[in-house]
Amino acid sequence: MDVLIYLIPIALGMGAIGLGAFLWTLKSGQYDDLDGAANRILMEDDDTPLPDPVDDQADADGPDDVHKS
Repeated sequence: MDVLIYLIPIALGMGAIGLGAFLWTLKSGQYDDLDGAANRILMEDDDTPLPDPVDDQADADGPDDVHKS
């Protein structure tokens, strides 16, 4: 039971630190624009399409209508 003298203040201190961290993130605007970040990753203007691997393979093999005997 003597250990509770140490554990209760430690638990309350850790809770206070967690609450302080949460309030700090609220104050700094961490949760202001949740949809903007989700849309920003999807809507890049400078994206270029990746080359089609099927077209690259066809170019490397030559024309498709040539049959080897």
